[in-house]
Amino acid sequence: MMTITLYVQGMTCGHCQMAVTNALQELDGVKRVEVHLQEGMVDVDYDETKVSVDKLKEAIEEQGYEVK
Repeated sequence: MMTITLYVQGMTCGHCQMAVTNALQELDGVKRVEVHLQEGMVDVDYDETKVSVDKLKEAIEEQGYEVK
């Protein structure tokens, strides 16, 4: 199990938080998602044998947010 913190631009409200959380939780291998709106950060616990960091970033970007 790995943990990564992704820096996400454009999240401003509860809807943003839910969109990012739901998009990540739909990926096979994601165990925990914690969005920190004020800091613009998302902590993700995931199984690196099932999902890559690129896939995590792609899921967020598909929701209209930019990952730094």
